[in-house]
Amino acid sequence: MIDSNAPARLLDDGEPPSFEVERRDGASPFVIICDHAGRRLPGALGSLGLSPEDLDRHIAWDIGARGVALGLAAELDAFVVCQRYSRLVIDCNRELGHPDSIAASSERTPIPGNQQIAPAQAAARAREIFEPYHEQIRGELDRRQAAHRPAILIAVHSFTPVFLEVARPWDAGVLFNRDARIAEPLLRLLRADGDLVVGCNEPYAVTDTSDYSVNHHGAARELPHVEIEIRQDLIAGETGQLAWARRLARLLPLAAAGL
Repeated sequence: MIDSNAPARLLDDGEPPSFEVERRDGASPFVIICDHAGRRLPGALGSLGLSPEDLDRHIAWDIGARGVALGLAAELDAFVVCQRYSRLVIDCNRELGHPDSIAASSERTPIPGNQQIAPAQAAARAREIFEPYHEQIRGELDRRQAAHRPAILIAVHSFTPVFLEVARPWDAGVLFNRDARIAEPLLRLLRADGDLVVGCNEPYAVTDTSDYSVNHHGAARELPHVEIEIRQDLIAGETGQLAWARRLARLLPLAAAGL
């Protein structure tokens, strides 16, 4: 059921904020973020007109990414912030106003609750979901800069094994735009780590107009950064999430050693 008269305020007092943070005092230089960690919907938006089955799919969240991000943070003793609400409410990895910021459809699925959004409703989603999440990241990076502590930004994502009926051959992808200080050595290390098929800017590529987080918090500050994509069937359960967290915890310090 969609509430077409949703109030300007999106979250009520009983709903959690848009982010969860762990290891605020982590000693690691790595700062881990997970833009699409959750699939929660604010009560004011109902189900956005979608079925429970659709809300379980990759269109609503990055399946398994939260478990990898939290596990990686635990392995490295690193600060981590995860976004709780579905990307269908507002995509925290897209610039505000981008066509995919509040998507009218995803893959071939229309999102009824995102059709003809009123400006006040879009502003509430930005104000209560997007902005607090990014303020947490910004505040942590500001704090480290003031304390003269290093920061290396790691964005954890996941991708569906099949998109628009096309199977994807990669186990993981290493994504970057202009700054490959972490990406290139991590790519080499992952490709040498067993029989993995690892894409370079596959299945997605970071551009100036696509991804928001690594561009805004990493590139704009000239911090080393990388976006990591893992295929969802490999991390749908806790065993796979832990295995990938441990793999990345082993390889990321090696990739950063030359900085």
